[in-house]
Formats: sequence, C-alpha cells, structure tokens
Amino acid sequence: MISENDHAAWMSIALREAEKAAAEDEVPVGAVIVHGGRLIGRGHNRTEGANDPTAHAEIVAIGAAAEALGSRRLHGATLYVTLEPCFMCAGAIVLARLDRLVFGAVDPKAGAVVSLADVVRDPRLNHRVDVIHGVLERESGGILEEFFRKKRRKEE
Repeated sequence: MISENDHAAWMSIALREAEKAAAEDEVPVGAVIVHGGRLIGRGHNRTEGANDPTAHAEIVAIGAAAEALGSRRLHGATLYVTLEPCFMCAGAIVLARLDRLVFGAVDPKAGAVVSLADVVRDPRLNHRVDVIHGVLERESGGILEEFFRKKRRKEE
C-alpha cells in the first residue's frame, strides 16, 4: 500500500496514465486522485479521441473520483497530475473542493497554478487548494518533449 504522502509513487501512476495518452496519440498528460490512501479516480487526455475539448486528464479523473465517492465534493482528496493544470482544469479543481494538487512539469504557455496565474489559491475564491509542484518534473516534462519531438518529425 502506498502512503498518502508518497508523492513520487502516486505521480508514477499518473505518468502511466500519460503513457496511455501518448499511445492513443493524445497529448501525454495523466492524472490520479487519492482519498484515504486509495486511488479513487484516474484519467488521461482524451480530447482527440472523444472529440471533446474538455476531456483533459484532470477532468476525467475528477469525474471518476466524484462517481467513486458519490459526491461532487472531493474533500480530503489529492490530485496528482503530470502537467500544471490549465485555467479550465484549475477551475474544476476548485469547484471539486480538492484539498491538494501535486503536479510534475510546469506549463509556461497555459499553466494556471504557477505560470500564468494562481487560480487554485486565489483568495477571492471560496476554496483554496494546497499545491506541491516539481514531483517527478523531469519525467513528466520528458514524456511531453518526446511526444512533440515525434510529432514534429512526422510533419517534416
């Protein structure tokens, strides 16, 4: 059993989800949600396959976790995601009332937690989320770099 605070172990599971996304030719981002020491939700990007711009890894995982708990409020839960959440996902994290967000790589072009904004800790909102970032950052960024490197080679 993985400890609730073993962030690298949980992030490794999120990385496996990112690998699934890459295998489906989706941007390789993976997410898992942990509550009470057990995994209650997982997801990876599915925007292309689902023809759904909202099918980000975080949104998929939040939906699965809400279903597992039978509640839209995920108090006491931690979201592990390989890439800094975008504005849409950061908003969903706040709305889901997650306690903690742990992410790997920063996203300087679209990140809404440390890069472009800090949505999840904005004091104007009625819920704030604890944030830990940089967990397995090299691995999380590496899978994205490799994915886009292969994409560019195909286009040449």
